This record gives sequence, structure tokens and C-alpha cells, in this order.
Amino acid sequence: MSNIVVFGAGGTAGSRITDEAMNRGHRVTAAVRRPEATSYLAPGVRTVTGDATSARSVRELAEDADVFVVAIGGGERELWREAARTLVDTLRELPNPPRVIHVGGGATLLTSKGTPYLNEPDFPAEYRDAALGQAEALAIYRSADDGVTWTYLSPPPLEFHPGERTGHYRTGTDHPVTDAQGRSVLTYEDLAVVIVDEIEHPRFTNTRFTAAY
Repeated sequence: MSNIVVFGAGGTAGSRITDEAMNRGHRVTAAVRRPEATSYLAPGVRTVTGDATSARSVRELAEDADVFVVAIGGGERELWREAARTLVDTLRELPNPPRVIHVGGGATLLTSKGTPYLNEPDFPAEYRDAALGQAEALAIYRSADDGVTWTYLSPPPLEFHPGERTGHYRTGTDHPVTDAQGRSVLTYEDLAVVIVDEIEHPRFTNTRFTAAY
């Protein structure tokens, strides 16, 4: 059993990760900006006010945590960059910091040409700001020293949506995992499975990975 803090536990990804971890018997703290608005989370979840961009909040929540899951969203480009920088700078100063698992963006995955999806000329303009923020977050983790243990998970760049929990998936690193038809698909429910599997059986330490069917 791990003590898991989920930043952004009230969101689409975070709520599913919280439920999956609770269902497997872990102790989960939901770190959200408005605890009063998260009554739908699973019974037994400890809900607190928490902010991954606040060094004070990170230090306080790190005291009893084994793992930080960062599943924040809905902000501007700076949100993901500031969260990654705050986590790296704060945790490297602690004696026994929790591991960080960051739910990142699929746009940083590489096309068959070896370039990020976010650099494609037809990449949707409305997603570019978030994609750039997630790319900056990944760069910050990759430049972190040995004082921080991290994992960055990129979902599929296009077909990632709520749906069924199957419990099955395949993993890759910098290129999307595709099926026989060339599609890369994953539900939020199975993203939660991927995250908790990685917590229980770490395979991608200090690196980025992806998952799909």
C-alpha cells in the first residue's frame, strides 16, 4: 500500500486515478484547489487544499507521501511549467522526497519523422498553448538532477477520451503505440490503470513513456 497524493484529483484524469488507487487499497490524498467541490470522489479519500505550483503546499504534502501524481489541467501554458519547476526545485531539497508521476501531453510524442506532433503544421491552434506548457514541463523533468525521481506519461496524441476500463494496454516510449490500423487509442479509465500499475511496479523511472491499446 502506498500513500499517494493526486494533484488535480477533481479533474477528468485525476478523479479516475484517485478511484483506481482507492479500489486497489492505496491511501489517497486528493490535493485540489476547492475541496468543497469534490464530494463525488470515492469514500475514504482524504481531500485537502493543495497546489503543485506552491512550494509550501508541496513541502507539506510531501511529508507522508510515497508518490505525487500530477494530473492538473485547465490552465494556461505556464501552469504545467510552473508545476514541474516547483516540484523539482522543492523536492530536491527534501531528505526522502516522493516520486513524481506527471500526466503529460500526447503532443510531445514523436511522429514517424521524429518530430513532435505539436510541430505539425495542422496541429490545432486551440491546443498549442497547453502542448507547449507540457513540453516545457517534460524538459524540466529531463534536466532534473539525481535528487528527484520522476515519470512522465504521455497519452495518445489524438484519440484519448473517457470510456471503458479494460485493464489492458501496451507501452512505448517516445512514439505512440499503434494498432494494426495505425490508431493510438486510450481511455481515461485505462490511463488510471497505467498510472497505478506504474506506482505498484515501476518500470519507467526518470523517463517518459506512453500507453495505448
